[in-house]
Parts: sequence; C-alpha cells; structure tokens
Amino acid sequence: MQQAKPNPDASKQATGPHSAAALYTKGREALAAGNATEAVRCFRLALDADDEHLEAHHGLVLALRQAGRLEQSIAIALRWTALAPKDALAHRELAESLRLAGHTVQAETAAQRARVLEWKQQLASPAEDPEP
Repeated sequence: MQQAKPNPDASKQATGPHSAAALYTKGREALAAGNATEAVRCFRLALDADDEHLEAHHGLVLALRQAGRLEQSIAIALRWTALAPKDALAHRELAESLRLAGHTVQAETAAQRARVLEWKQQLASPAEDPEP
C-alpha cells in the first residue's frame, strides 16, 4: 500500500484561526485599532503560514512603519517587490518607507517605478468609450 505524500502547500491552503488569511485579518484589525505591535505579530505569523501572502506583506510594511521600525519596513517592502515586481502598490509603499527613513534618492527611484507600472496598467486596460 502506497503512503500519501504530504502536501507542502497544505498550510498555505489551510483555514481556521491559524491560517494566513485569519492571521492577516487579525493583523488588519490590530492595525486599525492602532496596535502596531500586535499587528506586526499577526502579519509575521501570517507570513510564517504563507510566505507569499502579498496582503500580509503590505500589512506588515504598514505596521512596521506605524511602529517606527522603518528599516524593517523597507526590508519587507523589498521582499514584497521581489515577489510581485509588477505591483505598483508594493513599489509605492517601498518608496514611502524609504522616504520616511530619509533615503530620498532611493525613494524617488521606487516612486518612479510605481508610476511607470501604473501607466503600463492604464495603457493595458481597455479604453472606456465616451458617452455620446
């Protein structure tokens, strides 16, 4: 009898209180309540459950910034842009973290990249017909 192989992505698909989605939601709630420390904890746990959860990266960047941990926020934003290089939001958030940390030249570069990505998205979307 052949034994079933464990699914390495099973934890990413899991539901329940310890799933990436549930932990992300807890992190969002903590961030909205102004509890940056708890938000950071929840978002890190969400990323432990699913290291490619882009929304958890976003939340962690925001929570770290709110906690004044700008260099850590930059590190997470850089990882987010590596996971989603065409995500304009990731580049905008990286630019904001860089700006707040005083890295002006790098912030402008990231902001320019975000603008280019946004323009490409606008050009790729179908043009709306003006009403007659």
